[in-house]
Amino acid sequence: MTGEGAARAQSFRRLSVTGGSDTVHRQVASETPVAIEYNGLGYAVLMASAADLEDLAYGFSLAERLIDQREQIVDVETHRIEQGVVLRITLCADRIALAAERVRHRVSESSCGLCGIENLEQALRPLSRVDAAHAPDGPAIFAALATMGDHQPLNAATGAVHAAARCDRDGTISLVREDVGRHNAFDKLIGAMMRGRIGWDGGFALLSSRCSYELVEKAALSGCPTLVTLSAPTTLAVDRAREAGLRLIVLARPDAMLIAS
Repeated sequence: MTGEGAARAQSFRRLSVTGGSDTVHRQVASETPVAIEYNGLGYAVLMASAADLEDLAYGFSLAERLIDQREQIVDVETHRIEQGVVLRITLCADRIALAAERVRHRVSESSCGLCGIENLEQALRPLSRVDAAHAPDGPAIFAALATMGDHQPLNAATGAVHAAARCDRDGTISLVREDVGRHNAFDKLIGAMMRGRIGWDGGFALLSSRCSYELVEKAALSGCPTLVTLSAPTTLAVDRAREAGLRLIVLARPDAMLIAS
């Protein structure tokens, strides 16, 4: 998945340790401002790869708890402007008030950061428990790790983007999304699954990033039973995974991995 506007050619002057220099050309990952609107209300601006934006709309909306099923999004329109992209999302009538309330919270948070009892409660809202009874085994995860690079064309071209993969229970990678932002990549994957009515079905998510609590929450909200990340977790990520009953595997390498929960 490269996508229109996801990368562009750039010239560089290369210096060698011997003192020589030459000109090289390579693809550079694009980072584009994406303004998200809900029913005409400005909600957020993300820095993202400008590809698979309709997937992003669905996954981001689920992560923000503005929807819990695909039918609650009526329409998504992508408008490319000089400064970036405007992603206009139309929610069904019974979700509009919720979006407006969340806009109010975000505006109140913007002046001084995350502060106050009400905002702290918003930040760490309870998570529903996921069903991790049929967790994949070690060989399946190692199999997915071995083939992950084959599913990252944008990163192969630029060396600068994250990937999020849906893996079957046997480790076969069935769907991947890439983005300059690790959160965006996972939102795009979850959004693509929602749009295609694809479930986790005992499989797992594999992310090419460290594991923050936000990624754990996105996994739990999508019903993902097992989350695997290439790098280390934060303490809050481990705590939130345990709260949700999510199996969390971190520092996944070709020869070893750590089971955090």
